[in-house]
Amino acid sequence: MKPHTYGKPGLSYLLSALCCVLLAGCHSTPPPMPLDQLNAQQAHGHLVFQTHCGQCHYDRDSGSLHGPPLLGVFKQPYLPSGAPANDERVTVTILQGHGLMPADRNLDTDDLKDLLAYLHTL
Repeated sequence: MKPHTYGKPGLSYLLSALCCVLLAGCHSTPPPMPLDQLNAQQAHGHLVFQTHCGQCHYDRDSGSLHGPPLLGVFKQPYLPSGAPANDERVTVTILQGHGLMPADRNLDTDDLKDLLAYLHTL
């Protein structure tokens, strides 16, 4: 009986399996919706973002400003804080603040809805 060896064929299977695992874990976030394709509510939300959030957060860049980037914020299951990435948690974070982020209680209900609509396009 011939003993089993782990030569080149075994190594190639191992490398193939490793590549499959790595590729399965690699998924890129889709790009944000182009600004010229935003509807009226989303476009107004972009203006609200620039006024209230843009000093500390990037919206269309993955780099960090003073706070974490918001690119793809709703395309991930969790916020950088670990909270679920949903309208309720983002609204609480905006209105009550979190960590170094100050509360922004100056947003009226319509501006907040428009801001959330815009964040969903990122």
